[in-house]
Amino acid sequence: MKPISYTLKERIWITPAVYSIVAILLSLAAFYTDLYLVERFIDHIPSIFLTKVAEGQTILGILTAAMLTMTTFTFSTVLVVLTMYTSQFSPRAPENFIRSATTRHVLGIFVGGFIFNMLSLLYLQEDVFDHEVLSTTAGILIVFFCIATFAYYIHFVASNVQVSTLINKLTADAKQVIAQYIRLYEKKYVSLENWAPREPKETVSAARAGYVQFIDLSSLVELARENDCAIEVAIKIGDYVYEGKPLFYLYSDKKKELPLNQYITIGDERTAEQDLGYAIQKIVEVAIRATSPGRQDPNTAKDILIRLGHLLGNMSHLKTDGLVLTDEAGNNRLLYQFESYSDILYKTFYQISYHSKKDVSVHSSMTDALIVTAALAPALRYDTIWKIQLYLLEAIDDGELKTLDRDFLQKKVNELARITGQHSVTLKANG
Repeated sequence: MKPISYTLKERIWITPAVYSIVAILLSLAAFYTDLYLVERFIDHIPSIFLTKVAEGQTILGILTAAMLTMTTFTFSTVLVVLTMYTSQFSPRAPENFIRSATTRHVLGIFVGGFIFNMLSLLYLQEDVFDHEVLSTTAGILIVFFCIATFAYYIHFVASNVQVSTLINKLTADAKQVIAQYIRLYEKKYVSLENWAPREPKETVSAARAGYVQFIDLSSLVELARENDCAIEVAIKIGDYVYEGKPLFYLYSDKKKELPLNQYITIGDERTAEQDLGYAIQKIVEVAIRATSPGRQDPNTAKDILIRLGHLLGNMSHLKTDGLVLTDEAGNNRLLYQFESYSDILYKTFYQISYHSKKDVSVHSSMTDALIVTAALAPALRYDTIWKIQLYLLEAIDDGELKTLDRDFLQKKVNELARITGQHSVTLKANG
C-alpha cells in the first residue's frame, strides 16, 4: 500500500490523465455557460471577450493545432533529455527527470489545453448558438497559460541538464530516505536486544519475482498491534526476491492469516523512495562516470564525494544492526534489519576507488569525504570509518605517489586519524 505520492511518481500517465479529465469538465462547463448564461447576461459582458461562432471556430482551430505542436515538441524535448542523462550521467538518472513533478504537470497542462480547445471547437456549432460565445476567450487564456508554462519548462530543462542540479536532486532524495528512518527511530524504536518474539513462527513468501520497492513499516506495526502479534521482515528494501522467498516471519500464539503481501511492493526495478542503498548508488554512478577515461572530470567527482561524506555522516546515526518498532503501549511489533554500516561504506567507495586508482585528486577527495563523515558520526563508527580509509590506501601501490602528492594526501590521512582517534599510517613516495 504505497502512498499516493509514490504511485504518482511511478505512473507518470496519472497526472496527465487527471488534467485531461479536468479539461473535459471545463470544456463542458464552457459549453453550457455559452448555451444558457451568455445570452442572458450578454449586455453585461464586455464585447471584447465575445466572438461570433464562425470566428470562434477559426481561432479555436488555430489554437488546437498550436497546442498539438507544442505538446509534440515538449515530448521530443523529454526524450532528448532522457537520452543525454543516460549517456552523460547514469542509466538510472533519467527517472529523476521523467518522474519529477514539473515534468508530469507540464505534460498534463499541454495535453489538457489541447483537449479543451479541441472539444470546444467540436461543441461550437452554428446551428446550436445564435449569439456570440465566450469559449474562444477561455481557449485563448488557456493557451496563454500553456505558453507561460512552456517558457518555464525551457528554463527547467536548461537547469536540469547541468550535473550540479542532478547531484543536488540525488542528494535530496537520499536525505529524504534518511529522514524517514530517523523519524521512525524517534517515534517507535527500541534496542535490538529487546527483540524476543514468542513462538510459533509462520512464514509469508513472495508471490512474484522482482525488486522490493516499498514496505509500509508503520502500517505493519498497526497491523501487528491489532492482531496482537510480532512481524519480522526477512528481506531488505532493494533486495531481489524470487517466487517463494520468505518475506515475513509472523510470530503469534495462534495461527493467523494476515494480508502481509499488501504492505510490500515488488517491481521490476529499484526505486529510491525507501531504498537508501539505491539512492547512494545513483550518486556513486555519476561520480564513476565523471572519472571515466572518456570524460576525466575529477572536479565533479570531488563535489560528489563531499556530498557523499555528508550523507554517510547522517547515515551513521541509523541503527543498522536492526530496527525494532513498538506500538503505543511499548510492545515490540516489527523487526527490520538494514545493511551493516561497514558494508554501506564499502559499497559507496569500492567502485570509485577502482576506477580512479591512478588519480590522487580523487583519492584525496575520498579521504575528505571520510573526514566529513567522521566529523558527523558518533564515536562508535570511528573504527569502521578508519578501516575503510586503510582499504582505500591499499589501492595506491607503494612508491607510486610523487613527493608533493604524498605530502598532500598524508595531511588528510593524518587529519582523519586524529578525528577517529587512530594511529596514522605513513605513505611512501616515488623514489
